[in-house]
Amino acid sequence: MSPTVVMTCIVCYFAMLLVIAWRTGRHAGNAAYFLGNKASPWWAVAFGLIGDSLSGVTFISVPGQVGTAQFSYLQMVFGYVLGYVVIAEVLLPLYYRLNLTSIYTYLLERLGPNAQRMGSLFFLLSRTVGAAARLFLAAGVLHQFVFAAWGIPFWLTVAIIIVLMLLYTYQGGIRTLVWTDTFQSAFLLLGLIISVIIIAQSVGDDAWRGATRAGQSLSQIFFWDWKEDRYFWKQLVGGAFVAICMTGLDQNMMQKNLSCRSLREAKRNIRWFSVAVVLVNLLFLWLGALLYQYAAVKQVALPARADHLFPMLALQHLGWAAGLVFIIGLTAATFSSADSVLTTLTTSFCVDLLRMDREEGWTDARRTRVRHVVHIGFAILLLVVILLFYRFTSDSVISLILKLANYTYGPLLGLFAFSLVTRRPVKNAWVPMICLWPPVFCWGLESQSIAWFSGYRFGNELLIINGLLTFGGLWLSSFFVRR
Repeated sequence: MSPTVVMTCIVCYFAMLLVIAWRTGRHAGNAAYFLGNKASPWWAVAFGLIGDSLSGVTFISVPGQVGTAQFSYLQMVFGYVLGYVVIAEVLLPLYYRLNLTSIYTYLLERLGPNAQRMGSLFFLLSRTVGAAARLFLAAGVLHQFVFAAWGIPFWLTVAIIIVLMLLYTYQGGIRTLVWTDTFQSAFLLLGLIISVIIIAQSVGDDAWRGATRAGQSLSQIFFWDWKEDRYFWKQLVGGAFVAICMTGLDQNMMQKNLSCRSLREAKRNIRWFSVAVVLVNLLFLWLGALLYQYAAVKQVALPARADHLFPMLALQHLGWAAGLVFIIGLTAATFSSADSVLTTLTTSFCVDLLRMDREEGWTDARRTRVRHVVHIGFAILLLVVILLFYRFTSDSVISLILKLANYTYGPLLGLFAFSLVTRRPVKNAWVPMICLWPPVFCWGLESQSIAWFSGYRFGNELLIINGLLTFGGLWLSSFFVRR
């Protein structure tokens, strides 16, 4: 597929995003930037969250992992649904009752300033690295299959992507993102559905039956070996806690939910979103099975990295239509999952660390200037982290993101759980150390698990252990608080 055609498609796509940003970002002040003036329609938020949660990682890595993990990822998706129930019935009512802009302000009111800072710092770390990993994956594909043909270096490919995101999120913030993400989710799903149709048609009827027989081993969903990280109960429970932490305790996912008109609409948004997540992930796994079946029937050599299977087939074997659909879908997934990160990182930094909303002497103009500087600063930071990934990473990107979540969201789980289920105060000065030592302990536990536990491999249960250790540390500190 011609790089010129690809670039034309990306330019046209970006032009449409700019038009949406211009329409929604006019006269947008801080209230519109942070919470969309509390006027976002629930259906637009729910549909936009599809692209935000799935991202380019899902678009590429989930189909690619079918060859080794089969449909086991669906076990975790079922766990996500359980987590979304907790979010809708427990966390959203709390956030709306307190009228929060940053959800970590709750930790300030309940446990003190150090808890708020640690919650924000863990979010900033996790989302910065997670967004960088997602952009690294998508930028790597675009660079390898498109921009490298023009001699464009990788760093410039990444810089172009980040500058494009910066341009349409700079002014409108959440008010713009609700609508740009809705637009991008539509293109992501369109790309997914059309890709499935094109691949199925490319195999043909007779070959399709043979491919189905050859690919039967790829469709196993449930796994019952308790030592494996694909064990059903480990995936189900881990998925529930991942959803609670990476959605309900994550400013990036909650900020759009907090922009809904009411708690009732926010709950409705989460419920419909949970249904969509199951259906869309099932379609991605089916796409992965089709990709491997196509490669087997057409005797196409598999790439060294499973992440490159979908782009290789779409851009080199399935014709220009499949390549065009893939590029549009990947572009939508990339921008949708990463663009909101700049806004929500800026929100948490300004509210939780700078305490901008509590500075009574600051004018609205000064708050806007600081917000703009922080927004640009995080764009530069994303570029730096992506280039570090390019230099040092060798793991599967989706595994890296989920592994990082076990360490960074564990302390957040402990902080919020302690705040919700107890009324005990904590020793404010001890909170940073209480939050920092569990990830270190869990890292050592994971590295030695095979030797210590007869071959057992830790997965998402590390998130729960991390949270329990944080909870226990907070509980012990409460006995040293002067009454």
